[in-house]
Amino acid sequence: MKVLKTQRNSKNCIVCGMDNPFGLHAPFYVLEDGTVATIVTFKDLHQSYPDRTHGGMIATLLDELMGRALWINEPDMFGVTTTMNITYRRPVPYGVKVKARGYITFNSRLGFSAKGEIYDMDGTLLAQGQARYMKLAFERAFNENTSFHEEMCYEVPMDITEIDLPELIKE
Repeated sequence: MKVLKTQRNSKNCIVCGMDNPFGLHAPFYVLEDGTVATIVTFKDLHQSYPDRTHGGMIATLLDELMGRALWINEPDMFGVTTTMNITYRRPVPYGVKVKARGYITFNSRLGFSAKGEIYDMDGTLLAQGQARYMKLAFERAFNENTSFHEEMCYEVPMDITEIDLPELIKE
């Protein structure tokens, strides 16, 4: 799948925050099929059982991906999670790359629904999620001491041009 552009990263987010020492520092890529994707490596500090990423970190990555799908067509809005369901298919390892994607399944003026998937690099489905979000304008998401441009200050380089992902899961 061809990469069209990248999305900005923040300072402190646990998923995309470049200044967060415990974070994933995940880059996000907008793909030609209208989805957003990442390639990321969970760290041993994200461990649950030995050699397995904690389910909370898996859910966190999926939440970020599904929420970021909104930015493809509505770059001035945040998605605030209202409900989320995760299905864990196989253990997600840490210390190795995984790839993931998020996409919108329903969109209205006030909210949207999305799905997300995490795969190993061979394309085996490891976890999937679906969530509903309320839309929130950027200016309402930040307090008077922080601006969007101040927090979302990192531009991700276009360091890859394609991400190989399985076909979208239709249910």
